[in-house]
Amino acid sequence: MMIAEIFAGILAVAAGLIMVVTMVGLWRAPDAQTQANMLGPTTGVAIPLLIFAKLAYDISRHGFVFSDVARALIAVVAYLVVLALGAFLLGRAFLAVAVEADQAESQDEPA
Repeated sequence: MMIAEIFAGILAVAAGLIMVVTMVGLWRAPDAQTQANMLGPTTGVAIPLLIFAKLAYDISRHGFVFSDVARALIAVVAYLVVLALGAFLLGRAFLAVAVEADQAESQDEPA
């Protein structure tokens, strides 16, 4: 079972590295929209990797249990659905702010 634990550790370290790289990118991003777009690797890849790392660890400790696999798959699918809805709502919010800013700028300019 040592190989499964090593695999789980590799997945967890890879997810952590993805999060660190994303964090550095967030610090260097010039505006909020770019920062929101840069969250994709962490939210779309790193979090599911952590879920699969936990699954690999559980398999190494308790053996293959179908309910653990089903729970991990349901968690990843549900997470990705919520992620897609959240990204849609965030995009709509950014659009609304951009439209309001454009309208405010056009009212400030002399005709």
